[in-house]
Amino acid sequence: MATLFVSDLHLDPARPAITDLFCRFLDGEARGADALYILGDLFEAWVGDDDPSAAGAAVATHLRALVDRGVPAYFIRGNRDFLLGPEYARRCGMTLLADPAVVVLYGTPTLLLHGDLLCSEDTAYQQVRAQVRNPRWRAQFLAQPLAARLAFAARARSASQARHGELAAQGMAETIGDVAPATVQAFFERYGVRRMIHGHTHRPAIHDEGHGRTRIVLGDWYEQGSVLRVTPDGCTLAALAPA
Repeated sequence: MATLFVSDLHLDPARPAITDLFCRFLDGEARGADALYILGDLFEAWVGDDDPSAAGAAVATHLRALVDRGVPAYFIRGNRDFLLGPEYARRCGMTLLADPAVVVLYGTPTLLLHGDLLCSEDTAYQQVRAQVRNPRWRAQFLAQPLAARLAFAARARSASQARHGELAAQGMAETIGDVAPATVQAFFERYGVRRMIHGHTHRPAIHDEGHGRTRIVLGDWYEQGSVLRVTPDGCTLAALAPA
């Protein structure tokens, strides 16, 4: 009996081995789970549910097979795939959740979120996040031709990499790119929970936040897989090696 959590897979046709690893995970361990939660950034980029990527097609096939076997799958959008919509979710058979969302896992209320909301010290990012999550911006963007949306995604990725390089050169990447402790505590207080699970920062760990509170950070899938197993007896983070 276990509920599985993953995030930050950043699946991309340029990294087919990681897509294959995730599909094997869906066809293997995940089939024995009580549920699967994907907490954002499943894809490196997502420009709409008509996105033609091979990774998107493969994930839809294997996720649908998992759900058809009776394992529910849930998804919270990340900063890379915030445009993933109901059409693709239906193809996969997965349920879209709000960010954040509270679920009860074996009797324990748990706050789930992608994690970028916790990085409140990165004010420039938070401003962009608010803009692109606006329904009007979303509608205008999705109304553009597919080629224009793909070109925009490529430019946005380059800009993100450049900004990360600038922050690293200034010695600020570790601070700005991580969660703000005060914001973490504020979310615990706001939602009245003692356990939080998120991704985004790519710093897998189980943190004791004091006052009986636990914060679990999921790992990314750039070089290997990362999965959190939650059971009635506790939580375990584990790595999954590519073939």
